[in-house]
Amino acid sequence: MTVHTRALAGCLAVALLPASLTARQEARRPDTIYLPTPDPVVTAMLGMANVGHGDIVYDLGSGDGRIVIAAVREFGAAHGVGVELDATRVREANENARRAGVKDRVEFRQQDLFDTDLRPATVVTLYLGSGMNLKLRPKLLAELAAGARIVSHGFDMGDWPALETRIVDNRPVFLWKVEPR
Repeated sequence: MTVHTRALAGCLAVALLPASLTARQEARRPDTIYLPTPDPVVTAMLGMANVGHGDIVYDLGSGDGRIVIAAVREFGAAHGVGVELDATRVREANENARRAGVKDRVEFRQQDLFDTDLRPATVVTLYLGSGMNLKLRPKLLAELAAGARIVSHGFDMGDWPALETRIVDNRPVFLWKVEPR
């Protein structure tokens, strides 16, 4: 292979790379937009779920990581897991956890929440939208153990009545508990 041929092959490989990345990224675009949960709502959500020692908190659509970080730092959860499709948000959440001094007790996954194994979670937090909550509900009920708590900022679960509803900063917050099967 001549130098010219090698250079041309390298250029073709680089030219093809963005197209293949775009195709993979387009395979699963986020279903919601990123809107951070205000701190008073974060505190209310974690308080309503009675998060404490021994809890493993999963935040689906974790954005900048604020809920997971607060769960371990302020409420004493044993571990927190943030699940987020956006790689930029995952990097931001990891940096926020490092700055908060909780990096050893949290993890942030760039992952589709529908592909996430929720069985270890004792608490799941959501700020996803009505449609997403309804799509996610069968997965939550199938994978979470009896007694697991689910808290949603802003959006209910259709005909599944919440155990508790609060208005915090003019925003509804809903709590459910998984019943024994």
